[in-house]
Amino acid sequence: MNKFRITVGQAFLLLGFLMVLSSCRDVKKGKTDALEAITTRSETSDRFTTPLGKEFSIPEPSEKMIAQYQEAKQAYESNPDSANALIWYGRRTAYLGKYEDAIDLYSKGIEKFPEDARFYRHRGHRYISIREFEKAISDLELATKLIEGKHNEIEPDGMPNAMNIPVSTLHGNIWYHLGLAYYLEHDYEKAYDAYLNCRKSGELDDNIVSSTHWLYMIQRRLGNETLANEMLEPITQKMDVIENQSYYELCKLYKGLIPIDSLLRTKSGNPSNDAVAYGLSNWYFYNNDKEKAKELMLDLLDSPSWSSFGYIAAESDLIHYFDKIKP
Repeated sequence: MNKFRITVGQAFLLLGFLMVLSSCRDVKKGKTDALEAITTRSETSDRFTTPLGKEFSIPEPSEKMIAQYQEAKQAYESNPDSANALIWYGRRTAYLGKYEDAIDLYSKGIEKFPEDARFYRHRGHRYISIREFEKAISDLELATKLIEGKHNEIEPDGMPNAMNIPVSTLHGNIWYHLGLAYYLEHDYEKAYDAYLNCRKSGELDDNIVSSTHWLYMIQRRLGNETLANEMLEPITQKMDVIENQSYYELCKLYKGLIPIDSLLRTKSGNPSNDAVAYGLSNWYFYNNDKEKAKELMLDLLDSPSWSSFGYIAAESDLIHYFDKIKP
């Protein structure tokens, strides 16, 4: 009988262990309940299959992202007539990788606030994420009409940069994403016009380098090397770039300020690195080394960042120029 006897101290230790175990279970259950509450389309938005047949699962979000999502959801539910609350509900949903759910929310916003260009801007962005480029173009073209003659405004960041300084505007983002959608449809003339408007929409160096990157690539794709080089005129060795460092490095490469070897070491795997990887593959493409371009594009498709613009652009090029090559 003595072997089953425990001391008072041991009893307290056992009680403490049971309390910690119960607390851990509560935390895990709370996170599970939160994740289950996020999905509004059952399992349809838990994974995505690319046009080239690659299937990706939506990664589990961090607790911070879940908390931000829940806060935005509650803010909207407590004030459903607030366009701003609905915008943030959609944005926080999209940051979880739930792009189709976010599209549903933006569509609700368009029904309630048809003159608010922000809903078309954000829905157009997420149509790009799920490869519905024609729908993206339709939304973003309408957004450009809604902002005609209206004051531009800084667009607050949902995922702030290291300095917590927003570097983009509503008008700039509309033109940027419209240019991208045209580019992904290989309508380079319209993409060029859109990115010219994007560059005119803001004076921050981040805006200059991001728009110039696409303007240069577009003119090289069109075979206009002289005009492409003219697009690089604003690029200098010392610019105050806060966020778009990848685009800045590529612009310096295009202008001959840095060697290509300095960028070839960049590995894909996140949106910023994917931008560099795509820019390099494109460099080889319009410099008549199609095999090297194809190799780098295929390598890029091994990136887990399937919704990054670099990934989507490489995917689009492989389909359009390389006869729907399967990875």
